[in-house]
Amino acid sequence: MAIFNPSREEVRRFFCDAWKKKIAAQILTPLETIAGDWMGQHPEYHALLSDSEGALAQDYTPERGETNPFLHLSMHLSISEQISIDQPPGIRQIAENLTKKLGSEHDAQHRIMECLGQVIWEAQRDGVPLSPEKYLESLKKLN
Repeated sequence: MAIFNPSREEVRRFFCDAWKKKIAAQILTPLETIAGDWMGQHPEYHALLSDSEGALAQDYTPERGETNPFLHLSMHLSISEQISIDQPPGIRQIAENLTKKLGSEHDAQHRIMECLGQVIWEAQRDGVPLSPEKYLESLKKLN
């Protein structure tokens, strides 16, 4: 799998394969372990994750009002990584405070995800690189 720019198929296979390994109690890589934890918290995706061929064929469009489960899980992984390395600087403390405030790491990550999604959308819309400053500014408003 291309580390920094995986294809849609590679992302979907990663999650489906990690899910199969998790439910079969097989040894997981560190990244698969994190992914497995997030997949475990999303039972609404379990049937899809168990059907790799169906997962590869499925399209998710905003027009159909569907959330892309693979994008959602990828954002959980990305946010978990950001928190673990504290990049952008300050995100770890913001996430910890938000988790305490909401009483749930999962709920905190969903709030952070809204900020990340917004800054990604704005960067794409404006044709500019993602601004870590805008992202951090948005995150600070959560606490």
